[in-house]
Amino acid sequence: MPRPCTLLVALFLAFAASSVHAQSIRQQMTAEEFAAAGLDKLSAAELAALDRWLQRQVEEETSVVAEQAREQGRQQAHAESAANTGAPPREARRETFQSSIVGEFNGFGRGQRYTLENGQVWEQTDAARLDGVNKVNPAVTMYPGAFGAWFLRIDGYNTRARVRRVN
Repeated sequence: MPRPCTLLVALFLAFAASSVHAQSIRQQMTAEEFAAAGLDKLSAAELAALDRWLQRQVEEETSVVAEQAREQGRQQAHAESAANTGAPPREARRETFQSSIVGEFNGFGRGQRYTLENGQVWEQTDAARLDGVNKVNPAVTMYPGAFGAWFLRIDGYNTRARVRRVN
């Protein structure tokens, strides 16, 4: 996707989120839809709580999509730059690799940081959980995902955590 299109998508999403923010769920639905969903049975306080929850969901989804659009734009710009200089594309250098976490590992959790034996520090960005695991220097597999994402998996377990490199 060309860079101007990426920016256009991000602007559209920001506008859509702001318009949803300005409207309550009652304003977004027809009277028939509102009644069919049973929302007419909710109190004003319950409807307000539902509106706040819906707004949080829209904001989270919008920020994820906007970040993906920004990353795609960065990748496109880098690919264009690499094409002009003869350097290999950025994606070609994103390969799965093996390492180990230095020290104790006690499971996954959003915001936790994992230091690999090569000195890289990765922070978990999703809500993946792997409770009840107590390992010292566990072997890990790091592999790339779509839109610049990276995933960390402890060898011997199927659960993976989305991570971003912080160092």
